[in-house]
Amino acid sequence: NKKAFVELLFWKNATAVREMSEGYGSLQDGEGAGARRTPAWNPQEEQALRELFWKYKEAEGMEAVQGGVWTPLASPPTAPTPAGQDVIASILTELPGRTRRQVVQQLVRM
Repeated sequence: NKKAFVELLFWKNATAVREMSEGYGSLQDGEGAGARRTPAWNPQEEQALRELFWKYKEAEGMEAVQGGVWTPLASPPTAPTPAGQDVIASILTELPGRTRRQVVQQLVRM
């Protein structure tokens, strides 16, 4: 590649250098920088996360949003969280394969 010296003027990571030396598009699926990304949340997982969050949030006795208005919950708790365990830890016990950080970030996005 005659123009490789121009490309070397800019910062490259190992994946970009490998593509330059072996040819662009030479990386297989699952290789490179994008291979370490966490899997996306599918709609079923999002729904399960939403249901678990509200289940444990209600059990904690906190206030809930109903019709856009903050109101205290009148119903008794249905699934109490174990002593000393927060809502996220309770969700993680029922939602395997996800880290605490992934769950928190997804809850913030929703």
